[in-house]
Amino acid sequence: MTFVILQQCCNDASCTDVCPVDCIHPTPDEPEFMTSDMLHIEPDVCIDCGACVDECPVDAIRADHELDATQGRYLDLNADWFELHPSGARVYDEPRNWAGVDFSGRRVAVVGTGPAAFYAATELAGIRGIEVEMYDRLLTPYGLVRSGVAPDHPGTKAVTDLFRSVAGRKSVRVHLGVEIGSDLTHDDLIAHHDAVLYATGAADDRTLGIAGEELPGSHSAREFVAWYNGHPEYADRTYDLSSPRAVVVGNGNVALDVARILLAPITELEKTDIADHALEALRSSAVREVVVVGRRGPSHAAYTGPELLEIMASPWIDLHTPENDVTTDEATRTAIDAGSAEVTTVMKVALAQEIAARPTPDSVDEAKKRLILRFGLSPAEILGEESVSAIRFVRATSTVHDDGTVTTEPTGEEETIDTGLVLRSVGYRGRAVESIPFDHTRGIIPNRDGRVIDDDGSTVPGVYVTGWIKRGPSGVIGTNRKCAADTVAAILEDIAAESIPRAPHGRVELDAILAEKCPDALDFSDWSRIDEAERNAGAEHGRPRIKYVGVDDLRSAVVRDRTDRY
Repeated sequence: MTFVILQQCCNDASCTDVCPVDCIHPTPDEPEFMTSDMLHIEPDVCIDCGACVDECPVDAIRADHELDATQGRYLDLNADWFELHPSGARVYDEPRNWAGVDFSGRRVAVVGTGPAAFYAATELAGIRGIEVEMYDRLLTPYGLVRSGVAPDHPGTKAVTDLFRSVAGRKSVRVHLGVEIGSDLTHDDLIAHHDAVLYATGAADDRTLGIAGEELPGSHSAREFVAWYNGHPEYADRTYDLSSPRAVVVGNGNVALDVARILLAPITELEKTDIADHALEALRSSAVREVVVVGRRGPSHAAYTGPELLEIMASPWIDLHTPENDVTTDEATRTAIDAGSAEVTTVMKVALAQEIAARPTPDSVDEAKKRLILRFGLSPAEILGEESVSAIRFVRATSTVHDDGTVTTEPTGEEETIDTGLVLRSVGYRGRAVESIPFDHTRGIIPNRDGRVIDDDGSTVPGVYVTGWIKRGPSGVIGTNRKCAADTVAAILEDIAAESIPRAPHGRVELDAILAEKCPDALDFSDWSRIDEAERNAGAEHGRPRIKYVGVDDLRSAVVRDRTDRY
């Protein structure tokens, strides 16, 4: 018997820490970790001890004999990964030992409470003497785990159990409803903390840059996701779901999430923590077909193979792709034939070919809705007079260059798809932070190994970044663990080298300025009251939780709980 990691793998890599025989890869010390879709268990090395099963925060590991018919592919996926990455080729970095360094009274501000922020707090809280102050402008923590992860993926959200334990440590304090730049300034943080770590994510969108993008009926997929997940700033949005077809431009995991939610039976959504306002809107939705469109071929699709496998196994979605869309550029074909292509690339091509080869049913199954994957189409114009009526695409071909970059070239062939709803899912983009350098081209805070740098390349003392605002919107939840650990190592190195001074003001002064400027801020115990109230409300209806989405409702939940208790 061996164990197998399945689709919901978060890349947290906590399983690698407990494996006694080092059979789970890539580890955070291996270069493949930051680009891998998921982790893999080497079947010939696994000793069936089950330590990884107990440690996995998202319940993604199963014994091989427990796999159902749709999960057998993961055995092959594991074997293929280890064939391409043999044990002898691995290189490990030795972790730094901080024994003998006095960190007493050193205070670090972490701006954000998403995965990158909490992984950083986890690393910092493990160092004796370090004090951690976390800040978030929202009244709820966890960032995209709460407002970005699809409601039908509850297992992925289980990673918050780890974050909750970190927030409960005496050396960590969480301040919710505190916006840096208005409630507190960057200078305030610098004056009361030895180091400031920005983990603010990517709160804006990349644009298509085409005519008609701003027409009613054309929306950001990021905002649509925030809407159905109950983000307070998007809860009052409205979406016209009266068109039988929706088109999603872009084919990353977010695009597949959006398609799944639009096509899922309402009886399935009723079992999730989807926001009530979205549930009611989707209840009367007329959408029967979603077309997900990518500019490049399937080998360069932005979604991960496991995400597509999940949809292929869906009992309520008919999945199709035109056979002539499934083309592969010459460089990728050569790599696949030579056995040197990455496992994820081979998998994406094979899955697209499998979908294209599916026979067209003789009759329409009214019980199912349809998802169509299109490849090699570049958006040219969103059409419509007063609102979206169609979107025009140009056929494109992809070329992989020697340096690994991929470019697309139009062929002149055009195609127009009728629709009343276009969701743009072409990438998230970081937002500038007041008083901090910002790279407007890349949408990140410029940095070197997590240390923020100025326009002239010089290091900004005591200021650091992690997560998407550091490296751009890439990777999955657990990818941020490695990213955060690297930045925290830089902070600790700088403290140990005494290259950043102690803050002029201590915790007493910090508490005073918080009381003065942020009197309505909530702490983690307040969030725990909201969390409990949401779970209790959900339990009455057979759901994991019913979310409070309004600021007043969130604050009222805290007040009610305090009143009930005292």
